[in-house]
Amino acid sequence: MARDPYQTLGVDKGATEDAIKKAFRKLAAKHHPDRNPGKANEDKFKEISAANDVLSDKDKRAAYDEFGDVSLQQGFDPERARAMRDFGGGRGGGASGGGGPVSFEEIFGQNPGAGDMGDIFGGIFGNQRRGGRQPGPRRGQDLESTVTIDFASSLRGTQLSLRVSETGESVTVRVPPGVSEGGRLRIQGQGAPGQRGGPNGDLLLVVHVTPHIHFRREGDDLWLDLPINVVEAFEGAKVRVPTIDGEVMLKIKPRTQSGDVSRLRGKGVVSGKKPPGDLYVKFLVKIPQGEEPEVVQAMQALAPFMSDPRGELKL
Repeated sequence: MARDPYQTLGVDKGATEDAIKKAFRKLAAKHHPDRNPGKANEDKFKEISAANDVLSDKDKRAAYDEFGDVSLQQGFDPERARAMRDFGGGRGGGASGGGGPVSFEEIFGQNPGAGDMGDIFGGIFGNQRRGGRQPGPRRGQDLESTVTIDFASSLRGTQLSLRVSETGESVTVRVPPGVSEGGRLRIQGQGAPGQRGGPNGDLLLVVHVTPHIHFRREGDDLWLDLPINVVEAFEGAKVRVPTIDGEVMLKIKPRTQSGDVSRLRGKGVVSGKKPPGDLYVKFLVKIPQGEEPEVVQAMQALAPFMSDPRGELKL
């Protein structure tokens, strides 16, 4: 990630989770490729999504605050990094007792000739082993990566074909219906290779769900802002509403006001064995935008029947 995630989302380092969430939603809506097509918006959307992935995860955010960009590298282990930092800085320098402070860039892959943490600690402490005993099999490290799916796929479930960089193998991953933003999927045996005959680690996938233009999710419930016209609001109507299972007909009651909400039971998120959530439809009354004389006359004819909608508005 090229930029500081705090700068990317436009928040300071003391920002609350709610402030980070609001900043991401605002930028995501502005640069979403579906709303604003183009390579620049697509790249910007990826950048803010990556920044949100770091700052919305408590562990990743804490690691970034402590170690900076190096914490974003694959396989980074904060505990090992602290141990190496403590060993190399302030308690005798490097492994020989006279070197300089430890370079995290060398440890975590900026230097192509550098080994991993296990190799470094093995070299430092290997001569302290007693009796010539060799260590036994060691399980490979778990690897973590992020996958991005669209809102509809997160509700219905989907399958992804991924290529694991460590092994070069192609893996088919089933994303279950109802997965939420930040959800984690574990793929056994697809992490870093084991050492000395030990088993491979696992691959942990963090799911990022792109926001939808019209729908939003709250727990297992869905919310939809549904535009209706003045006649439908006044007289009532039956309108089509999209749901996970397909379109349904929704009855609008006569004299419906903008902001009124209708509830469709069981049309929300289906996740695991839990009862499905509900779909809440919020009506937004849209007035005519035309300048036709007939429209103007119709509005003028209605004026005498209009009461003051702000009559009870108080501070």
